[in-house]
Amino acid sequence: MGAGEEDAAAAWEKVEAKEERIMVSVRVRPLNGRESGDSSDWECISPTTVMFRSIVPDRAMFPTAYTYDRVFGPNCSTRQVYEEGAKEVALSVVSGINSSIFAYGQTSSGKTYTMTGITEYSVMDIYGYIEKHPEREFMLKFSAIEIYNEAVRDLLSHDTTPLRLLDDPEKGTTVEKLTEETLRDKDHLRDLLGMCEAQREIGETALNEASSRSHQILRLTIKSSVKQYLGRGKSSTLVSCVNFVDLAGSERASQTASAGMRLKEGSHINRSLLTLGKVVRQLSKGRNGHIPYRDSKLTRILQSSLGGNARTAIVCTMSPAHTHIEQSRNTLLFATCAKEVVTNAQVNVVMSDKALLKHLQRELARLENELKLPESASCTSHAEALREKDAQIKKLEKQLRELIEEKDTVQSQLNCLLKSDADDHANDRAAKRWVLSLSYTQTYFLHYCHV
Repeated sequence: MGAGEEDAAAAWEKVEAKEERIMVSVRVRPLNGRESGDSSDWECISPTTVMFRSIVPDRAMFPTAYTYDRVFGPNCSTRQVYEEGAKEVALSVVSGINSSIFAYGQTSSGKTYTMTGITEYSVMDIYGYIEKHPEREFMLKFSAIEIYNEAVRDLLSHDTTPLRLLDDPEKGTTVEKLTEETLRDKDHLRDLLGMCEAQREIGETALNEASSRSHQILRLTIKSSVKQYLGRGKSSTLVSCVNFVDLAGSERASQTASAGMRLKEGSHINRSLLTLGKVVRQLSKGRNGHIPYRDSKLTRILQSSLGGNARTAIVCTMSPAHTHIEQSRNTLLFATCAKEVVTNAQVNVVMSDKALLKHLQRELARLENELKLPESASCTSHAEALREKDAQIKKLEKQLRELIEEKDTVQSQLNCLLKSDADDHANDRAAKRWVLSLSYTQTYFLHYCHV
């Protein structure tokens, strides 16, 4: 790949992390069969605002209107939710930018229904992009986990042994021994998605016959580079991933009629969602202070998606029924905090070993030149100063010799004058002053030459 790869790498290095807020949407589902006799308290009054309108008096000190990036009413399709609330973020992955799509809400509010559709549409668009760019070579890998009762399980393996979380200095939190399948095509991916659905923990509650009892995280990793036959094109490798996160629903034991195992599951679900809420609230205020990522497996795994190197979209689902007013308000309060969280997404570029070696060699040569230049300039300046001083010394030595000769001549003349006119004191004093002056000059030049 050669120089083209190095040039591309240098160009990607100049791309700075882009700060942006999490994209937050709210989807209000229709009343279901269990709620047919209940009143609908929430109305989408605009594409971005949902309002509380109840025929039952409510004195709670809560806002009546909530505004987000996008609001979807009961008649909106999942396709519309994807196109307007998730597509842009999800498809960032083909440009080398990490992304995550979350579905958040109370149990039976439509999270899994929404996330299943978003995942399918994203996969179709990602493969559509690949087909339109034959100049690039793509490799896709897929992994899937669920967090059930605070235990991490591999959904692509029949082994239910909990997996450990490890801290990697470069990759962040990783899951030990997690299966990662290299995809052959989109049909292969669909088969794996079906396997994940079959493996996931599902249970019946009073609110939902098939309630998800775990958090599910599907991860699609895309590695792409320009094919070698293009020569000097942008041939650095881009590596990024997109997470599809279907969170288990928050629930009240009194509403779900939970007991025994279901009660334990609900307790773990609520505890991890509580930690997620704490993390989001803290991040919404800025990154100052302690962020409790490590308080749950969920937030630890998703740390980079929450205020890190990723673009993130959250779709909050809710029921309009008056029966669920408290849970709906909690969902909206979470969404309000989430839209204030800032992430710093950047392009993830990886050079080949050959290009990396050349890049490091070039950088080393540059640094060596920088070290040599000041020293060379200093040496040159010092040598010139020595040459100038030598020239001055030679000039002064010549002048000194001339002065000594002149002094000897004057001394000889003085001796003659003293012999011929011993009484001529004026001439004697003048001659002595002259000799004294010449001696002083000689001493000065001798001192300067030694310096």
